[in-house]
Amino acid sequence: MSTKFKQNKTIEIIGFPMDLGAGRRGVDMGPSALRIAGLDRKLEALGYDVIDRGDIDVKIMEEQSAGEPNLKYLKEILKTSEELSGMVFSALENNNFPLCLGGDHSMALGVLAGISAHCKKKGLAMGVIWIDAHADMNTHETTPSGNIHGMPLAAALGRGYGNLKNLMGISPKLLPENVALIGLRSIDPEEKLLLKELKISAYTMADIDKLGINRIINKVLAQFRERVDHIHVSFDVDSIDPSVAPGVGTPVPGGLSYREAHLLMENIAECGCMSSLEIAEVNPILDNRNQSAEFTVELIASSMGQRIL
Repeated sequence: MSTKFKQNKTIEIIGFPMDLGAGRRGVDMGPSALRIAGLDRKLEALGYDVIDRGDIDVKIMEEQSAGEPNLKYLKEILKTSEELSGMVFSALENNNFPLCLGGDHSMALGVLAGISAHCKKKGLAMGVIWIDAHADMNTHETTPSGNIHGMPLAAALGRGYGNLKNLMGISPKLLPENVALIGLRSIDPEEKLLLKELKISAYTMADIDKLGINRIINKVLAQFRERVDHIHVSFDVDSIDPSVAPGVGTPVPGGLSYREAHLLMENIAECGCMSSLEIAEVNPILDNRNQSAEFTVELIASSMGQRIL
């Protein structure tokens, strides 16, 4: 490795209240729900300095046209993703830890663009642990819905619509061998083909049932420690079973349990090698008294070092 991993003690919170990439309203309130659940206080109690950069301004659906049916709200998503990428890049250049709060998972377009620009400048290799019920590897040619939140990982790998994959002027931003998907349980047919074509490490809920989450995440982290310098964790809360976190953008039964999710994040923290984190798809409209946001804040704390003892 060209550098040693280090856990930055200053966290920059960046809110991305985006719901244009999804087919359901409400995830734009995710950043607020996470703040209301006491995210900053939790992180400060763990010894971090916290800088909250506020939210990027995103036009609501009623203020604009959806545009192309297979790339809905493309113009606004590109505009705001460019702003987000600049803020992530700036945080990393200041040796801070970017913690990005969504919003739907189209947020990853800007987040991965900012990280990739930083890594390119510093000569670093980026790895991504994608924790999600969905692969998010559709393109404008394969999407069944036209919702861009199903496209960011494909775009980072250099697949799909030009302006989506070329954010920050870098494509591809990520090599297939440096990405691992964990928690999959709802994958479109074309995404399956692309996963196999690129030979990406992908662990479904069936794999987790058979092998256990501890074995899987430790295997992924061991591989990444050998070949990447910056590990980004992209956590979609719909990876959690709806019985634990009902307030998510696209709930799918049969997800990670309470303890599986915490063990996953605790192991990432013990590695000491996570350099950035994004949290996507918290939807307070579908939640019960902010239960999902409060659970997610505890998960973030686990990933940043909180322990039972």
